[in-house]
Amino acid sequence: MKQNNSTPKKPSLDELVFGALSQLQSLHYNGRSIRRYQSTWNRLIKFAKQHDYEDKLTQKLIIKFLDHYGINSEELTRKKSGWRKHAEYNLKILWQFARYGYFERIHTLILKLNIPQDMKKVLNEYVKYCEEKRYIGEYCINERIRQVGILLDFVAKQGIQTFEQIQPQHLSLFICSLWRFSNRTVSRIVSDIRQFLKYLFLRDFITRDISKALPAVHVPRDAKIPSTWDRDLIVKLLSAVDRSSPKGKRDYAILLLACRLGLRTGDIRDLTLDQIDWEAETLSLIQSKTQQPLILPLTEEVGNALIDYIQLGRPKTHYRQVFLRMAPKSVPFSKGARLYQVVKYWRDLAGIKFRTKQHQGLHSLRHSLATYLLEEGTPFPVISNILGHSSAISTMIYAKSSIEMLREVAISLEGVSHVQHI
Repeated sequence: MKQNNSTPKKPSLDELVFGALSQLQSLHYNGRSIRRYQSTWNRLIKFAKQHDYEDKLTQKLIIKFLDHYGINSEELTRKKSGWRKHAEYNLKILWQFARYGYFERIHTLILKLNIPQDMKKVLNEYVKYCEEKRYIGEYCINERIRQVGILLDFVAKQGIQTFEQIQPQHLSLFICSLWRFSNRTVSRIVSDIRQFLKYLFLRDFITRDISKALPAVHVPRDAKIPSTWDRDLIVKLLSAVDRSSPKGKRDYAILLLACRLGLRTGDIRDLTLDQIDWEAETLSLIQSKTQQPLILPLTEEVGNALIDYIQLGRPKTHYRQVFLRMAPKSVPFSKGARLYQVVKYWRDLAGIKFRTKQHQGLHSLRHSLATYLLEEGTPFPVISNILGHSSAISTMIYAKSSIEMLREVAISLEGVSHVQHI
């Protein structure tokens, strides 16, 4: 009998939406929530048919759909109106269902926890607080509840029935139980739990702030190899940018500042018109991370991209920040903005995939520049100056991401005959 090795056929958009709506019903979503999801998904189906897209869910279709309706991640959720307010998240849910065949709601996670009902009630209130007061996205809340759930499941097994009964020694035992995880993972878990314990104290669910009993988990600077992009992927990314549109002009300049000059995300975000010296062809700024001055040459490629955006893509405004949001008000990015969507938008449009899991934001483009310079034989102190490091030691971590550099370091160590072994 001939074996059938063909991959399963992808469902049509109608079939996919039908399945996702059935999942919502099985998870006991209320009618209003289901109609909210259905409204977005039906619009997507209609859009795909009107514009002759393949009857399958793809990242390209999602991007074009959001573009068509003027929905962008830069605009705060609370400032969006009508069905657009939840459109991005609704499409993430549909994408997750298309990939994995299921999705799980936050309240289902809480219901599964083996803890007293009163504690579950407080957890649900915390979810509402994160949504309505902190404006945290549902995906991030989901992850936070998972981490808190690990703690609550642990203390419940110690006989804890109320939040007030949780003591510092319980937290210490819990941290010790995480010994199998990496420092980075433990740091993330502790951070999420700390925020939850602070919430309990502020809302008087506990009488003392036991979040202070949690340790500060040190993650070594060189604990991980920096994430970098292959050169051909950066070419593919930049080539995907539509430089005829205001968004494309802005994003192209942002991407070049990261991958050609190695600027940090915060310094790109906060760059002002006054920091560009067109006559001297330099960028002069005080770095947000180190507060140290940095002067970089303004290459022709980067300079032309900035001119193109400032003259033909940037709205006329009194703001001095170079880069502005695409939202209707065209205001500067907020201080905490990581500009991740700038990379993600064009990366998805270009269909870029990485061989292994890694960081894929602006900072990884900065890492890539450092690695390329090392491979080209640029001395550490020179790279350190370009990246604005306060010490060349900070730059040496990039040798870990270059096989050639690691080989050279290994060879040079073999030649050291006076090393004492202790």
